[in-house]
Amino acid sequence: MQVNEGVAATNQEGRQSPQQIASWASLAGFLLIGAGVVVLGFLAQHAPSGGGGAATGGQLASHGKAIQIYVTVGLMDWALLYYCWAAVHHRGGNLRTLSGGRWSSWKDLGVDVAIALPFWVLWEATAYGAHWLLSLSSIGSGTARTVDSLLPQSPLEVLVWIGVSITAGICEEMAFRGFLQRQLHALSGSIVVAVLGQGLVFGLFHAYQGWRNVAVISVLGALYGALAAWRGNLRANILTHAWGDVWEGWLKFVIWR
Repeated sequence: MQVNEGVAATNQEGRQSPQQIASWASLAGFLLIGAGVVVLGFLAQHAPSGGGGAATGGQLASHGKAIQIYVTVGLMDWALLYYCWAAVHHRGGNLRTLSGGRWSSWKDLGVDVAIALPFWVLWEATAYGAHWLLSLSSIGSGTARTVDSLLPQSPLEVLVWIGVSITAGICEEMAFRGFLQRQLHALSGSIVVAVLGQGLVFGLFHAYQGWRNVAVISVLGALYGALAAWRGNLRANILTHAWGDVWEGWLKFVIWR
């Protein structure tokens, strides 16, 4: 049976069982990459930012490095997607294996936009609620306050930010919901475990933003995973993710200032 689309295989009892879309070694490699990203994020938070001494926010404290960091993050996203593509390609898969399919008509696009808009509202409410709950306790108190200093200010930074936001929408959804979630589903046999597991890993990949944000992003990652599990593709996920990053990093400040 071909596994190109990552469809479920039918066992002898006639029930559907998840099928892996790549090798377990590729899943282990993905998790090792994540461990490396966590370490790099920790070092970026604690390394000196220049000027002869350690800065509170580490290398992330200087806005002068904003575009450099945007480009670095974008390239890392594309590299991660390439890794996932290579893993499924080894078994005859392709980008559609990771995305679950592309739009075939304007109607399909309209349906996904209609789903993405209310989901984004839910996403925003969930993010606000998670931040509020964490603010009531000491959980995740290690928040990278200086991450705010990296938000775009100049027209060039805004353009690069939008490009990186679109990159994140495509690459991160295919990597975490398209690759990792399906692999965890095959490993555990439980979609709930897969959704929660990939959400946690997704949060840890953002360790450079501080541990409070890791907790919040893990919850949001699980929310993305639930949408992907419901829809069976990542089209609405990609729309919401890209738009959410553009909104959170730039547009809301333009509208509400």
